[in-house]
Amino acid sequence: MEIKVVRQILEWNENCHAELQKLFDEKKVLVINIMGSPGAGKTTFIKKMIEKLKKQYNIGVIEGDVAGKIDAEKIAEMGIPVVQLNTDGACHIEAMSIKNMLCDFNLDELDILIIENIGNLVCPAEFDIGEDLKIAILSIPEGDDKVEKYPLMFSRADALVLNKYDMKSVFNFDEDRVFENARNINKDIKLFKVNSVSGEGLNTFIEMIKNNIKK
Repeated sequence: MEIKVVRQILEWNENCHAELQKLFDEKKVLVINIMGSPGAGKTTFIKKMIEKLKKQYNIGVIEGDVAGKIDAEKIAEMGIPVVQLNTDGACHIEAMSIKNMLCDFNLDELDILIIENIGNLVCPAEFDIGEDLKIAILSIPEGDDKVEKYPLMFSRADALVLNKYDMKSVFNFDEDRVFENARNINKDIKLFKVNSVSGEGLNTFIEMIKNNIKK
């Protein structure tokens, strides 16, 4: 019975995901799902994305957290429309939750919707939420074994960003190991290295985003 319930939840989520993708296609909104561990630097990375994109595109953000609104407040300070989504303990965001949040945005005026998923390397990878791009953020302090330990996240990601790359020498991080493991399970994954201090590497990532904007 439990297996049946889980299957039903996934089927309902996939139906809603397809509905959302159709809507976003019609409205020409690029939806980006940012995934990664707590402390990987997801919110800071999103802020840097916004700084690079906001002069050219209209952006909205959905901030996912188990509780609180700290990250949403940081985005709001940038003058960006943002909605806080609290899961009250759930380890991931589901498509229906995104659907319920859309009334807070004018999709006719948006070019990009960024969703920061719950800090977790497991559950968020299992649920499609209407996105066009899945971005996996892996920070250097987390270690170079995460692709092997949590393969689903990286097998489904369109891009892997090595964040906090400025700390590579401090943590003796083997990026070749990470990239090789990522390519072994996902030959199409795009790989980026971003220095969280200087911002080096971010422009290459931003160009990838621009290339995916729906015209």
